[in-house]
Amino acid sequence: MPKNLVLVLNGPNLNMLGLREPAIYGRETLADVEKLCQSEGARLGLSVDCRQSNFEGELVGWIQKARGKAAGIVLNAGGYSHTSVAIPDALAAAEVPTVEVHLSNINKREAFRHHSTISRVAVGVICGLGPQGYVLALQAIARLAKGKTKGK
Repeated sequence: MPKNLVLVLNGPNLNMLGLREPAIYGRETLADVEKLCQSEGARLGLSVDCRQSNFEGELVGWIQKARGKAAGIVLNAGGYSHTSVAIPDALAAAEVPTVEVHLSNINKREAFRHHSTISRVAVGVICGLGPQGYVLALQAIARLAKGKTKGK
């Protein structure tokens, strides 16, 4: 894996973008989001690897493999954002700067979506900006990789 690698990981049901609840998630497909990420990554000099899985263990495996190899992770864990213990544990062990992304504003939605287990290990959280959130997350990772921003 190149040191300028950024994993863009999408969790369950994100493969249904454009079809699933377009009033909430928009009409853009996951392929559209991935194309946007590839374009922005190229502009920033990043190698972007986009992946999606409906399976928590597969996401955990990808996160673990990023340790010491990736400049960062952009993660939209979907429903796992609110329920997973394994994903934030993997992120903490991987020690890779992670920006959590949500297409919708989770704070304007059902109460159970207001809490994310991922947020405690992420350097930042972007929600409610649709696919543009991924662009902003890639920009943040690029700045972190160049030492221009300190992740806390």
